[in-house]
Order: sequence, then C-alpha cells, then structure tokens
Amino acid sequence: MAKIKEQVIQALKDQKEIFGDDLYGKIRKTEIVKEVPEEIAEEPEIAYESEDWKNARTLDELESLIGNCAKCPLHKGRRNLVFGSGNKNADVMVIGEGPGADEDMQGKPFVGRAGKLLTDILKAINFERDEVYIANIVKSRPPGNRTPFPSEMDACMPYLLKQVELIKPKLILCLGLTAAKGLLKRNDTLTNFRGKVYDYFSGAKVMVTYHPAALLRNPNWKRGCWEDVQAFRKLYDEMKG
Repeated sequence: MAKIKEQVIQALKDQKEIFGDDLYGKIRKTEIVKEVPEEIAEEPEIAYESEDWKNARTLDELESLIGNCAKCPLHKGRRNLVFGSGNKNADVMVIGEGPGADEDMQGKPFVGRAGKLLTDILKAINFERDEVYIANIVKSRPPGNRTPFPSEMDACMPYLLKQVELIKPKLILCLGLTAAKGLLKRNDTLTNFRGKVYDYFSGAKVMVTYHPAALLRNPNWKRGCWEDVQAFRKLYDEMKG
C-alpha cells in the first residue's frame, strides 16, 4: 500500500512538473523560437573557504580543487562527488539535476537506468556519449533522490558555470525542470521551457527536454522528448554549418 501511495505521489509530481497550471487546460503545440533569458545566470554570492578553484585552467584541476567540497549539507551523505564526464572540449553539454544512488556509488553521472536511456537518446540523434560532456546542477546526491533545495543549487552552480567556461560548448541540453531552472535562472514549467532556444551568457545556445528518469516512469512522454532532441540536433547541424 505504501509503495502504491509513493508511486501515485511521484506520478502527480511528474505531471505538475511537466504541465504546471496547464495540466487540465488545452494542450498547445510548441514551436522553436529564439528567446533571450529574462535573467542571466550569475554566480551566487557564497562565502568559500578557498577561492583557488576559480583560477583552475583545466577540468582536472577544477575537480581536484572541489573534490572535498562541504559548502552545503549534501556532502554529509555522499559517497562520491559526481563532477562530470565526457569530452573536455565538447561542442555539446548535457546537464541533469543531480546524482542518484548509482551515480553516488560510482562517482560518474548518468550510469543507472536513466543513464542508459540517455545514451540511447544521444545515439538516436547521432551523438556518441563520449562526444558530449555530461554534468549536473548539484554534484552530491540529495537524500532519497529528492529535488535539490535552492540553497544547495546556489552552492554548487558556480562550479558548473566554471565547467561551462572551461569547456566552451556551443550547445547545452538541459534535462528536466530543475536543470532548466538552475541554469537559466527562470521560474517556469517544463512545458513552457521546451520548444525554445535560449541564448546563454557564455555564448552557448540552450534547449530543454525531459529528464530520462521521467521518461522511464512515463513512457508516453518519449514522443515529446524525441521531437525536442531532433530539434536540438538540427540546431547543432546548423551551427556547425
């Protein structure tokens, strides 16, 4: 009974995340449009014990400098800080919400069932996983895989922004509502985030789609994800000329 209740609650949360106040309204078709974020993501004012990471010149150096980060309570329960993985000179970055149990155990992003699905999605639009760079909004696992609190995201976002600065991607794909809100600093529903191209402060273009974990729980959303990633690939090809 408890398991059924948990599944119902998760399903309702998923529906609310995707559709927000439009859940029971008329479904509208989204179009790819160019839109500049109302608020550019800026580094939060947080007191750091050491500022050395800001001067890192490589991803390896950055990882070594933040490996023992204790700036938010999430560090207390983690096994491994999940920094990111992939091509360090990638044209494409993929950004999720945060590590799950498998990621926390292995210290790598998207290695569980959702990770396998992400690999399949990338292959479907002609990207090998090692071509792109994959990271998360937060680098430590939230208890019970809950959504990271705003304070936890604010503590970790400067590290992600530094990764973006070092990698210099041309395109960024946000997976899910938390990633979109965290990166774009906008409060909206996933329905409204999808189908738009955002100009990011680094010069990269940003698009948003479903998180693979949501697709595992709700396979009927795969069609919408397929439309999103096809548009993402088309934009990539146009930018590469």
